[in-house]
Amino acid sequence: MKKTITVLVTGCAFLVTAAPAQAAPKDPVRALKSKLVSGHGVRFTETTTLIGDGKVKLQSRKGTFQFNAKGIAASDITCKTGPAEPERTISVGKVSYTSGGIWKERLPDGKTWLKTGGMPGGAGGFYGQVINPAESGTLAALIKKGKLSGSTITGKITFKELEKVSRWFDASIPLRMHDDTKVTYTLSLTSAGLVSRVRSSYAATGVLDNSGFDGKTITIDSRFTGWGGKVSIKAPDPETVTTNAGS
Repeated sequence: MKKTITVLVTGCAFLVTAAPAQAAPKDPVRALKSKLVSGHGVRFTETTTLIGDGKVKLQSRKGTFQFNAKGIAASDITCKTGPAEPERTISVGKVSYTSGGIWKERLPDGKTWLKTGGMPGGAGGFYGQVINPAESGTLAALIKKGKLSGSTITGKITFKELEKVSRWFDASIPLRMHDDTKVTYTLSLTSAGLVSRVRSSYAATGVLDNSGFDGKTITIDSRFTGWGGKVSIKAPDPETVTTNAGS
């Protein structure tokens, strides 16, 4: 009997010793900065849903961010809303070019792109992801305010706080009703510390305060892939660009 007990204890000890401990993700900000190389970037897909009496899909987007050593240098984002033609927005530096969507019938003949002053999300930005994990300052703020559990960071941050740290947020939703609106967020991290998924939600009246949005929540689910892959985003042919759009 003693021999049997000894064998069982030894075996259990071996199992405890052999079980691999789950490694904590690496520092996300440091991991992001290691990917900020000119000519490289990351891709994303996302879905925005309005939740209230039921669930209504507002839009879906897919896009690419191109980096330089400081952060996001350019972006190319396509937004699909219902049966309407997709809208595509290319941004290089602080200049944006938008095509399709609501602009298709408003541009002069021979022009397919509207040049504007830096709205990287286009019209779709108003319902797009408010949290951009490709901005190191934004990511640092989210980590500071959030709580890490395993490979997930959860927390809350206000529109006003996001505006201070995120050029992406301020440019995507330049007009909003309530700066004290709280965004609840969840970041999923890979073992390398890179963000693979962002889920966020906030009161719909934070952006458009009307009775139709009372008690409803906007939720955005974004997934990021290909961190550090080669990316090349260029402005459209100048011959196809205009700064004039009809009403």
